[in-house]
Amino acid sequence: MTKTLLSALLLTFSASSALAGNFFGDEPLTLDVEPMSPEVMRIINQPLNYNLTERNEEQACFSERETLPELKLDFDFTKSKTNPDVPAFKPMDDLTFVGIPVFAAGWIAKPVKRTMAQNIEGAKSNTLLLTNFKTHVDDYTQYFGPALTVGLKLSGYEGRSDWPRLAASAAMSYGIMAAFVNGIKYTAKEMRPDGSTANSWPSGHTATSFVGATLLHKEYGLTRSPWFSVAGYGVATATGVMRVLNNRHWVSDVLSGAGIGILSTELGYALSDILFKQKGLLRGNLDNLNESPSFFAISMGLSLGTKNLSFTDYDLKDYEYYYQFEDEADYETEEEEKINIDFHTATTVDAEGAYFFNKYVGIGGRLRIRAMTAKNWDQFVADLEESNIDLARQFYDEDFSESAKQFINNDLLRSQQVVIESDHLTEFSGSAGLYFNLPLGKHFSLGTKALIGHSITQELDINSKVQGRMADVKYRLLIENGEVDLFESGINSITDSGKEYDSEWDVLTLGGKEATTFGTGLSLTYKYKSNFSWRLFADYDYINRRYTLSYDPFHFIKYALPSAVTFFEAQGIKLDPVDYEKKKKTHYITLGASFAVNF
Repeated sequence: MTKTLLSALLLTFSASSALAGNFFGDEPLTLDVEPMSPEVMRIINQPLNYNLTERNEEQACFSERETLPELKLDFDFTKSKTNPDVPAFKPMDDLTFVGIPVFAAGWIAKPVKRTMAQNIEGAKSNTLLLTNFKTHVDDYTQYFGPALTVGLKLSGYEGRSDWPRLAASAAMSYGIMAAFVNGIKYTAKEMRPDGSTANSWPSGHTATSFVGATLLHKEYGLTRSPWFSVAGYGVATATGVMRVLNNRHWVSDVLSGAGIGILSTELGYALSDILFKQKGLLRGNLDNLNESPSFFAISMGLSLGTKNLSFTDYDLKDYEYYYQFEDEADYETEEEEKINIDFHTATTVDAEGAYFFNKYVGIGGRLRIRAMTAKNWDQFVADLEESNIDLARQFYDEDFSESAKQFINNDLLRSQQVVIESDHLTEFSGSAGLYFNLPLGKHFSLGTKALIGHSITQELDINSKVQGRMADVKYRLLIENGEVDLFESGINSITDSGKEYDSEWDVLTLGGKEATTFGTGLSLTYKYKSNFSWRLFADYDYINRRYTLSYDPFHFIKYALPSAVTFFEAQGIKLDPVDYEKKKKTHYITLGASFAVNF
């Protein structure tokens, strides 16, 4: 055992000596270290669930991350501030000139309107246009853009400019707009649809609203989030639509006003860029160009298509009640057209969006409002009044006393007032389908679509108010073999009952049944900034709709001549509403422009 242990120790020692000899005379190991210098470093203490923000919201990679800054109220209205890392804007690079074609579209559309004759000089004083859609909201929404811009600025949420530069840009924008609008208004002297004043074209409310929308777009839409621009231009578009529905402006006035508002603000900011250069800039634009064709757009345009609706005897729901002829030939000899309603070119407003799977194909949808304003109410009102007076007088008898004739002429139908409650036939439609895109370069692309959807309408409505004195009527009615002898029947006397009557009713109501709509179209898109595009489009829509008309001109007889109701109905004069229904294929071509956000 002892010999074995000694042998193992000797072997281990010999091996160790041999290994040590292998490294004998080698250089010692060294470690090279780069020279280091002391440096002050800021360490930010944060909880584990802190939020990170991007210095540039649109960049995918970040060189620096920091905590969200605390917002502080900003009331330094006169103090100039400049962030050194914001490059100066080049005036020509920031001008789109999109306001010029929008203004031109309104100018081109001017000839399609016609003034409502009964609401201007020489018109009948007993005709009123009191549409159901009557609001003063547009008096306030025109200031939405500047109100939101100032509110964000006061809260300390930095936009493009400091207070002095923002004030100068806004002042020049509104000043240019006011000069354009008033210069054109009092030179063109266009009559408003309601006949109140001759300063309709262009719309000052719409121009003011689009100046504010473009201010918001410049300050926060281009620098913070494109949805600020959507909000601004959406409210501005709604303001223009309300001006039309309130019967204060034609659609041509609104289009030209929108163009002036956009162009004026772009010129105002271009002047600020020249005067201030880099001074007063707090944030730059979101520079990277989004190549995705996916979009959300707000549009306004004109729809060319259905110009009139005519209802004939064949469209009566129960024409057998009125016409009982032996053969069709006799029926065709009767007067065919009973009621004809003509329309101005329709106003169209859209909200549209699509998601693209690649650069070429996507799916999306469109919400569209199309409003057609009826015209030539003066002739309709004149015909209605004449028919009522003729009805009251057609049963004169030569034996009537002079007092009876005087009563019929003056007191039976003392006053009649036609109230146009709604002069618009408005269509609401929602559609969905495929969208296609063909890129033409970095900034331009062509688009088309194939849509199918559902459409409903809001009625056009005219009321009548009649006042007078009720009459006691004595008549003779001869019926032989179940038929009225028209020659032997008649009114013997009409006398004043001494009672007053006051009647109001729907004299004409025009509407449409729900229907399926098919649509397509072509668009040219110009992507001019990060996430922003302008689009020109031409859409085609097809609808096969069943229209309904209810006409009730003689309703007042039930109040003025209650004792003669049976007599009139026996004579074939139906005192209940006359109902028409017809199916009509309508084709619309809509020309317009869109402001779009790409995402």
